Amino acid sequence: MNHQHNVAARPEGVRNSAGTWHGPSLAFTPDLSTAPRAARARWRHPASDPRIARAEAWTRAIDVIMAFGALVVFLPLMLAIAALVRFSDGGPVLFRHRRVGAGGRHFACLKFRSMCVDADARLRHVLETDPAARAEWEATHKLQNDPRITAVGRLLRKSSLDELPQLINVLRGDMSLVGPRPIVDAEVVRYGRHFAAYCAVRPGVTGLWQVARRHDTTYRRRVACDRLYRRARSLRLYFRILILTVPSVILARGAY
Repeated sequence: MNHQHNVAARPEGVRNSAGTWHGPSLAFTPDLSTAPRAARARWRHPASDPRIARAEAWTRAIDVIMAFGALVVFLPLMLAIAALVRFSDGGPVLFRHRRVGAGGRHFACLKFRSMCVDADARLRHVLETDPAARAEWEATHKLQNDPRITAVGRLLRKSSLDELPQLINVLRGDMSLVGPRPIVDAEVVRYGRHFAAYCAVRPGVTGLWQVARRHDTTYRRRVACDRLYRRARSLRLYFRILILTVPSVILARGAY
C-alpha cells in the first residue's frame, strides 16, 4: 500500500519513504504527523534503520572500487595537471586544507593548488579594503572574483579538476564520493543545531548541493541539502547524484 504525506515546498525527484526530491528545490520539511510510523522513525533516527546501515556498507565498498578505478583512469591527466601547477609559479602542487569530517574529526582535504602562495595575505587585504567582498564572504564563505586564484587555478576550478586528489581522501576513508561538502571550522556555526546531521555521514566529493545549484544558492539551502541527504541517503540516491554530477561539471554550473 502506498502511503502519502504532505510536505512544505515539496521538492521534485529522488524518492524515499518520507520525502521526494527531483531538482533544485531542496529545502523542505516533511509533515511527519501523516507519515507511517516506520517512515517517522527513519526520519528521526536514520542511523537505526537497518536498510540505511546496509546501504552505508555497500556505499563504502563502491567508494573504494570506483575511487581506485578513477585514479587509474585519471592518473595521466593528474600528472599533467601537477606539472602545470608546479611550473606555473613554482609553488607546491597539492593544497592540504583542514576540514571537518564524519564524527567531527578533522582531516587534510586534498586539492590541486589553485591559489597563490600568499593567498591568506591577499584574502585579508581584500576583506579589509572591499566592503562588498567582505559581505559576500560573510554570506557564502566564497568570493566570485577571488584575487587569490591563479590563472591555472581558475581553469581547474571551473572544470572541477582541482578536486581530483580527493579520490585519495575517499580511499583513505576521510570522504565518500557522495555526501555533504567538507566544511572548515569557521563554517560550523552556520550549521547550528544541524551540525550533528553533517557529522553523521562522510563528506563527499559531490553531493545534492553541487548537482542542484552548486554555488548559486544560499548557505541555508546548502545546509538543507546536507540534512536531506543524511535523511534520504540510499544507493539509488548515491548513484543518481553521481550521474547528475556529470552534466553539472560539464556545464560548469555555478562553478568559480
